[in-house]
Amino acid sequence: MALDATIDEKPTNIAGDRLRSLVDRIERLEEERRALGSDIKDIYSEAKSAGFDVKVLRQLIRIRKQEPAEIEEQETLLDVYRRAIGM
Repeated sequence: MALDATIDEKPTNIAGDRLRSLVDRIERLEEERRALGSDIKDIYSEAKSAGFDVKVLRQLIRIRKQEPAEIEEQETLLDVYRRAIGM
C-alpha cells in the first residue's frame, strides 16, 4: 500500500491532525518528566549535602505513598520475621 503524502507534507485529514496533537502532547509531557526528574535529583543531592541519608529518604517517600493498613501489615510481618531469626 503506497502513501500519497510525503513526509514533508502536513496532515490534511482529521485523523492526521489528531495524531499530530497526541504526539505533540506526549513530547511535551516527556520533556516535563525529564525536567521534573532533574529537579528531584537536585533535591536528593541537597538532602545528602544537608546530612540526610538518601536511601532512607527514598524509603520514607515510598512508605508515605502506601495506605496505613498496608504499612501496618508490613511492619507487623517485619517484626514477626525479625523475631523468627532472633533479631
